[in-house]
Amino acid sequence: EAELKVSASKAWALFSSLELAKLVDGKIFEAVDVVEGDGGLGTILKLTFKPGLGFSYCKEKFTKVDHTNMVKESEVVEGGILDIGLNLYRIRVEIKENPKDGSGSTCVMKLTIEYDIKEEFGANASLVTTEPLLAIMSVATEHLLKSN
Repeated sequence: EAELKVSASKAWALFSSLELAKLVDGKIFEAVDVVEGDGGLGTILKLTFKPGLGFSYCKEKFTKVDHTNMVKESEVVEGGILDIGLNLYRIRVEIKENPKDGSGSTCVMKLTIEYDIKEEFGANASLVTTEPLLAIMSVATEHLLKSN
């Protein structure tokens, strides 16, 4: 969970759209390609990892885009971390108005990873980390502050 020094609507505009994919393309990932969709529910992205990360690519599908509650969920549906024995890898992003800030100029972003690993691959659970999400969040935060 992190406080962002931008309004919830501005943060949601970035995190709920393909804008975030464009932002991390070439920075966090070697490439980010839209396989299908326009950024809404059902959109599938192919994320090509930079060399040396242990995975070549993964495909991620947007399974929930709730503009009212500012919640977005995506699941890896092919490649990447699924190749080490996961049945499920879901990322949830929630943006909320900051309850400590009456001016609406800051918000709180909460990132959650939910995963399920096949029993025989239990030792690989330690490979599931928040590092990639924190890197994406860092690039996004920097962008939001520059454009504020």
